[in-house]
Amino acid sequence: MQRDASDLTYGSIGALLSALYARKLSASELLEHTIARIEALDGPINAIIVRDFDRARDAARAADAALGRGERKPLLGIPVTLKEPFNVAGLPTTWGFPQFRDFQPAEDALVVSRLKAAGAIIIGKTNIPIGLRDFQSYNEIYGTTNNPWDLGRSPGGSSGGCGAALAAGFGPLSIGSDIGGSIRVPSHFCGVFGHKPSLGLVPLRGYSLPPARPVPGQGDLAVVGPMARTAWTSPCRST
Repeated sequence: MQRDASDLTYGSIGALLSALYARKLSASELLEHTIARIEALDGPINAIIVRDFDRARDAARAADAALGRGERKPLLGIPVTLKEPFNVAGLPTTWGFPQFRDFQPAEDALVVSRLKAAGAIIIGKTNIPIGLRDFQSYNEIYGTTNNPWDLGRSPGGSSGGCGAALAAGFGPLSIGSDIGGSIRVPSHFCGVFGHKPSLGLVPLRGYSLPPARPVPGQGDLAVVGPMARTAWTSPCRST
């Protein structure tokens, strides 16, 4: 069927889930659209600095099989990006520090495991300032992330790659973190939605400076939270 590409690029999570559940859209089709957009547009933006497209394609095929069996999960078939410090097995975690450029965790952060259990398709990791210590997104490993609305401006930080990815249409959901504005500032700079949840609501296990082991974490102000293009979702049920 003929479909407006903007529906795939800028559709809400709820709208995309409704299309996936109704089999008007496949997870593989949505993923390939997202990958093509990243490959075409991300060069000057530099938001998705670690890509995991091959495993994402495997996950999309598995999601399509699950949808075909009538399974319903909260994020089944939805492409998701993650802020760079979240551990994903087999992908680098550096926090922007050059001395950690070769570190690869052996297991996923707990939030990543829960996203996968909810059916999400992890497509890659987004850029940050070194040590998450600035309201911009530059480090010596991955360079500078620019604002999709104006490449001469910053997307903010420290979840700046998340904000830029969402504004550019590189997937409908990105997971960031926030102490003093690291979700909220990029959301403001990029014109997207960000939420700083209550302390301890989302687990921090697997979100620690390399080479620390993924033990349960508890920050004094730090939280993990979602970023999206809108807070609105359609009345789509996951039962």
